[in-house]
Amino acid sequence: MKLTVRAHYSLKALIDLCLQPEDEPVSMRAIAQRQNISPALLEKLLVELCKAGLVTATKGRRGGYQLARPAAKISLADILAAVGELSDRDRQPLAPEEAADWVSRAIWQRLDAQWQATLRQVSLADLYYDARSWQAAQGNEIEIVI
Repeated sequence: MKLTVRAHYSLKALIDLCLQPEDEPVSMRAIAQRQNISPALLEKLLVELCKAGLVTATKGRRGGYQLARPAAKISLADILAAVGELSDRDRQPLAPEEAADWVSRAIWQRLDAQWQATLRQVSLADLYYDARSWQAAQGNEIEIVI
């Protein structure tokens, strides 16, 4: 699977929020600057993530964004669905009329079921720890820029 820019930037923003203290909202501009994301696009993505209940927004001078629930409770499927990157088109790589026979269709259905299960099982916390582990293995300082 190749991540779209929207999916990639959403993951970058959410992992950035994982790094922040839970009681301090983070400004959109700070996330955009740290992760090198266009502020205009990031704002649109954060609105979608808010609507999906993955982040909360606090208005005001000390406002910003925070994770709405623990990172371990946010799945990759939740994130992709929130920004419209988990459509039925992506889930059905072979339409019934395109299947050469029932065997091909059955194989694709099994692959799709496994794919969906994996997206539900991988959490934002998993991605965060994977990134930290990879950077540590590279001998880099632990600074998450995806």
